[in-house]
Amino acid sequence: MGNQAKDDFLYQEMCRVVGKVVLEMRDLGQEPKHMVIAGVVRTALANNKIQRSELTRDAMQKVVTALSGQS
Repeated sequence: MGNQAKDDFLYQEMCRVVGKVVLEMRDLGQEPKHMVIAGVVRTALANNKIQRSELTRDAMQKVVTALSGQS
């Protein structure tokens, strides 16, 4: 049961991350295509100056993996 709750939190965080990127891209007049979103999240994840929770880092990595077709 603990794993299901963690998976649910991870999924919710993944949705939050993608939603934030899509809205920011829209505000900048860019078309939010899946590979572009993956690139934005990958770049943000590489920025070690910003402290993120483990949940957010995991979610960001899973978003990159899911959108770029990596395994």
